[in-house]
Amino acid sequence: MANITAADVNKLRKQTGAGMMDCKKALVEAEGDFQVAVDILRKKGQKIAANRADREATEGCVLSGASSDNAFGAVLSLNCETDFVAKNDSFIDLTTSLLNLAIEHKAATKEDLLALAFNGMTVAEKLVEQTGVIGEKLEIGSYEIIEAPYVATYIHAGNKLATLVGLSLEAEDAGKNVAMQAAAMNPISLDRAGVSEETIAREIEVGKDLARQEGKPEAMLDKIAEGRLNKFFKENTLVEQDYIRDGKLSVAKYLQSVNADLKAVAYKRVGLGV
Repeated sequence: MANITAADVNKLRKQTGAGMMDCKKALVEAEGDFQVAVDILRKKGQKIAANRADREATEGCVLSGASSDNAFGAVLSLNCETDFVAKNDSFIDLTTSLLNLAIEHKAATKEDLLALAFNGMTVAEKLVEQTGVIGEKLEIGSYEIIEAPYVATYIHAGNKLATLVGLSLEAEDAGKNVAMQAAAMNPISLDRAGVSEETIAREIEVGKDLARQEGKPEAMLDKIAEGRLNKFFKENTLVEQDYIRDGKLSVAKYLQSVNADLKAVAYKRVGLGV
């Protein structure tokens, strides 16, 4: 029987994140072969992942970040089954590591991120391994990116909601303020051009129906519905919303007050139940 030392167990624990007893059992089963022990733990994760495939992973950690030049930003949701796991420091650290890896390699899609190398395996394989360690289903719930002249980020307290905002120029404070706006006000698009034709048609029809119920003349319905549609745009598109720190300004006007050429060019918002 191989001599399994505490140092061996600790080394395996640091690499895999598995518990001390699981690491010791894996090393004993592997007769001291470190790589075989890693594979044993990975197979355990695959078995647990298969058994939990139909579980709902609705809790998790949502983080956003940007590259050192702020030209690339990403927001990532790593999902799990319980809030207890989501609040664990090691789970938050794993989410942070995955986000940093995505930003470093400028992963364009969730599939690109899952294929990246992470501590001797792919990210997808790491999630399976950690499913075995944690005992819960783990998955990348959402992954969004922005490339722009300047990308601002915001993470709401509790790590359940995070945003990105792309700006036409560097403006750190304004960018963070608008990223907070996107988190708080949950717009459906950047501007009215981003609202789907289906949504516009539905809002016009609702506006007409409401006007009819109010007894307005048929000849006035289109004009009334158009007015209500404009109100819908003002309430639901980021650049037209009232700026939360100064209701006298829209977000677009706020940015212009900082710099006449400053505009929001994109945003992403990812939240868990918010």
